[in-house]
Amino acid sequence: MPQYDLVGIGNALVDVVAQTDDAFIAASGFAKGSMTLVDAAAADALYRRMPAGIEASGGSCANTMAGFASLGGRGAYIGKVSDDQFGGVFRHDMRAIGCDFDTPAADGGPPTGRCLVLVTPDAQRTMCTHLGAACTLAPGDLDRAVLRNAKVVYMEGYLFDQPAAQQAFAEAAEIVHDAGGEVSVTLSDGFCVDRHRAAFRHLVEEHIDILFANEVEIRSLYQADGFDDALRQVRGQCRVACLTRSEKGAVVVSGEEMHIVEAEPVGAVIDTTGAGDQFAAGFLYGYTRNMSLDRCARIGAVAAAEVIQHYGARPAADLRALVKQKLGA
Repeated sequence: MPQYDLVGIGNALVDVVAQTDDAFIAASGFAKGSMTLVDAAAADALYRRMPAGIEASGGSCANTMAGFASLGGRGAYIGKVSDDQFGGVFRHDMRAIGCDFDTPAADGGPPTGRCLVLVTPDAQRTMCTHLGAACTLAPGDLDRAVLRNAKVVYMEGYLFDQPAAQQAFAEAAEIVHDAGGEVSVTLSDGFCVDRHRAAFRHLVEEHIDILFANEVEIRSLYQADGFDDALRQVRGQCRVACLTRSEKGAVVVSGEEMHIVEAEPVGAVIDTTGAGDQFAAGFLYGYTRNMSLDRCARIGAVAAAEVIQHYGARPAADLRALVKQKLGA
């Protein structure tokens, strides 16, 4: 029996989440709702200008692992931090949530990465990211023993910008498949897909069992005219495609099977940061326990609804108890 239900591979970052307004976003030159990669100097300058925020270990895949742990899943994480204060904080936080994290810290080189998250009153998040040590992840950083002991590996598309990381994705997929596990990926960001469309398509077609994407990302991947066109094109490209549509819920397709799952009702939407991350956490929790695809998606919807009702990309509630309350045992 595999030691881990889920192993995540992603950008190990420290998140700084702050409330702001559209004028600040425009004045900073960012496209609202996007993720922009910046160098250390630009990140420092924005950090000095932005309002006071909440600082916590983050990164898209790491947030998913936090949700997965909250549901009761056994997880491990592979990502690169530096041997600095933020790197130590990140490692402590991951272990504290019950997720193994043993990737050796980089000795020298860029500092541990950070993501500055600007949240506007409509709950949209605009991210400015300095990847730092995170983007130095390479095949040599893969823990092959951990990967061979995973039911499913989950890889973060934000990491895909560097050629070494792309190679690491392919090698990780081969290791997991050779051991009898399954491989999943989240496309993460439409602009990231735009930059690497051909490479992402190859990854999905050749290595991926479970694909996660929102409407913008899946349309970008296939340069589709609309959601229905993208849905048609993704069929058959991987075993399962999970396509999230914000307040419209999600669509899950697997061969001829299709499930349309409504979004969970919420009171007030405070911060959409992490909604996709937590949907993936919920879906993969159910999937690694051999639940139906419909049930997996409903758990994902509950997890996503929880995280958008407060600031921050990780669950504030006990997701396992919440799912039991909402969906039953």
